[in-house]
Amino acid sequence: MQIGGVQKTSLLDFPEKLSAIVFTQGCNFRCGYCHNPELIVMKNPAWTVPDFFEFLNTRRGKLDGVVITGGEPCLQPDLLDFVKEIKKSGFLVKLDTNGTFPEKIREVLPYLDYIAMDIKAPVEKYPLVTNSKINPEKITQSINLIMNCGIDYEFRTTVVKSQLAYEDFENIGKLIYGAKRYYLQKFIPSKTLDDKMMCEKTYTDEEFKEIIEILKPCIKEVSVR
Repeated sequence: MQIGGVQKTSLLDFPEKLSAIVFTQGCNFRCGYCHNPELIVMKNPAWTVPDFFEFLNTRRGKLDGVVITGGEPCLQPDLLDFVKEIKKSGFLVKLDTNGTFPEKIREVLPYLDYIAMDIKAPVEKYPLVTNSKINPEKITQSINLIMNCGIDYEFRTTVVKSQLAYEDFENIGKLIYGAKRYYLQKFIPSKTLDDKMMCEKTYTDEEFKEIIEILKPCIKEVSVR
């Protein structure tokens, strides 16, 4: 497990749970707006796995769970063992993923308590947003797995106005039709992989309200972060 960093306490990433956040290294996407560009390439890990579990053992009774995010955690060959060890230690586990590895998601789902998948765009626009080649079937497989897995979940999209038009949200609604929960995440240009993205904007609050109305017929709960 290539651990790029650990945030020791968070109330934001795991709904209603006090958690530690593990940031894994390595990602198969190159989204220009990525706010963790230092995690994209695998390098010398900031934490060893034994060091992390030594820390976690000191947090028994203080933390509810662990969020595994990235980068893309499903690139880690020992993800399943890592998740199992966290569960064995008595903590809940949430996984963040971009959905390009449905076989790995299927493997770890039985040990998860919550899963969040990024929907970057309608599948036909993924190459534009991620600057990467993708297999659209992998994305749809992951969506179907998550929606039918029996555990709590969410989908979410980082919204850059120049990348996603209103019709794109119509298509995303069709892609995740019947989903339980979907978050529109406002793009905030604080740190990005592509410096040009620092000039980009998200939609206004009024425009987000219009997007939510587009999505409401398709998704049970839609809100803006």
